[in-house]
Amino acid sequence: MKAIIATLATVWRIASPYFRSEERWSGRILLASVVAIELSIVALTVLLNSWNARFYNALQDKNWNDFVYQLGYFSILAAVFVALAVYQLYLNQWLQIRWRRWLTRAYLDHWMAGSNHYRMQLLGDTADNPDQRIAEDINSFIQSTLNIGLQLLNSLVTLFSFMIILWGLSAEAPLHLFGMSVNIPGYLLWAALIYSIIGTAFTHLIGRALIALNFQQQRYEADFRFSLVRVRENAEQIALLSGEPAERQRLLMRFGNVASNWLAIMSRQKKLTFFTASYSQAAVVFPFIMVSPAYFAGAVQLGGLMQTANAFGQVQSALSVFVTLYRSLADWRAVIERLDGFDKSVAAAQALAVTPPRVTVTPGDGAAIAFKDLAVQLPNGMPLVNAAELSIATGDTVLVNGPSGSGKSTLFRAMAGIWPFGSGTITVPRNAKIMMLPQRPYFPIAPLAAAVAYPAEPGTFDSARVAELIAAVGLPALVSRIEEEAHWNRMLSLGEQQRLGIARAILLAPDYLFLDEATASLDEEAEAAVYRLLEQRLAKATIVSIGHRSTLAAFHRRRLNFTREGDRFWLRDSKAAAAE
Repeated sequence: MKAIIATLATVWRIASPYFRSEERWSGRILLASVVAIELSIVALTVLLNSWNARFYNALQDKNWNDFVYQLGYFSILAAVFVALAVYQLYLNQWLQIRWRRWLTRAYLDHWMAGSNHYRMQLLGDTADNPDQRIAEDINSFIQSTLNIGLQLLNSLVTLFSFMIILWGLSAEAPLHLFGMSVNIPGYLLWAALIYSIIGTAFTHLIGRALIALNFQQQRYEADFRFSLVRVRENAEQIALLSGEPAERQRLLMRFGNVASNWLAIMSRQKKLTFFTASYSQAAVVFPFIMVSPAYFAGAVQLGGLMQTANAFGQVQSALSVFVTLYRSLADWRAVIERLDGFDKSVAAAQALAVTPPRVTVTPGDGAAIAFKDLAVQLPNGMPLVNAAELSIATGDTVLVNGPSGSGKSTLFRAMAGIWPFGSGTITVPRNAKIMMLPQRPYFPIAPLAAAVAYPAEPGTFDSARVAELIAAVGLPALVSRIEEEAHWNRMLSLGEQQRLGIARAILLAPDYLFLDEATASLDEEAEAAVYRLLEQRLAKATIVSIGHRSTLAAFHRRRLNFTREGDRFWLRDSKAAAAE
């Protein structure tokens, strides 16, 4: 019971915000319409139950006129049922797409806000494959919630509607045993209840393992798909290293998890289907077994027998909804757990950004980036780099040196506000425009002009301006392809990507530009040309570079060195590079 309450609370937490959002009225009206149609369908079922008695009595009495009348009555009910079924499906699907659109936007906002997606990875990405959770699990959650909710509502209303009918029919068709009439009030209702309880109990005992198995299946499928995508994205490196056998083995291992878990699901579903199919088949004849003694004793007509069997079947079916929905409920609960895990991972990432101790990036009124008692750590708490009192003035050019693994790139991440692990304060001039340019820049799959201008909206910059910068960084051959849409990270060499990254920096014109080995794939002559271009085009910008080449010293007036002291590195000023 605690698990059921917890699951329902999670469903309410995920589902209810849509019905309180700016789309609440359209969502509520659509949901109310779908529910109203479902209740109307139950009412039609009750009318059809009464029709059963009259129709079969007309057959038994060979009453042609009544038989024709009942056929006409049925045709009207059938036509109304078809119309209700069609519009229920239409309105249900309309609600699904509106709800999914809103919920997808909400999850994307939570995932992408304030670099949450990055911090989730730093925490170990407990919500594995967030792409699957947003693209597939949201859709599955909405579909399953509506379908299961409507079926439960149908079963509940059907149960109460036919309980009254079945209670009355129990009196009209009393229980006959060994030629004797036994008066047990509502015996047909109690028989349906006992039959359903037994079926529900056995179904849960057999099928409860499916919840965990379905959860794992979704995870293994997503892991396998993600591994295939990684092979596609890194095809060149794999080919250069002749890594196909290793990748094939890794992919087969991932698929092995998919297959073995699927076999476990097959085994469990075989047992569950054996029981539920037997249960359903027995449910067809069980009401006749209960009522047939009264029929053969002449207590009821054929119409009464058929009406009673139909009513018994409706009650039994409503009480057995758990049996018929068990596999759907198992899938649904697995989806709920995955979305709940995603929400918890997002919440943990958000808390990480505001819970001390942490590296705090604050706006200031000064004209420099200042470090105060900065201590950057690894996610596991191990110390990495410290800076007691240090500043980078506006218009300065700074070269950062240090051994590999000393924390240079991590320091840049801390200044960007996406690395919270540690303590201390980094003060950034208020309203300053800061840009980080990594060694491997990111380009969206888009026209080249839009890819270079990223993250600005397409069309923000004039195409001629973008083309001029592409030529200026040494890529004149790409100017003619400025409107071509392509996967530029895959098509271009790393050196070409780095040149385009410099073009992006000049185009966006930041006040502070941080280059994390952003020209490491260029030869020294090309690198010098790029830095001269930055001096010309971003004359007022503060440029901070991480680099290992001695030739970079000529383009920076100041140097910061990482020096090891004990178990950590300290960032300290050195004499001007030019003087060296």
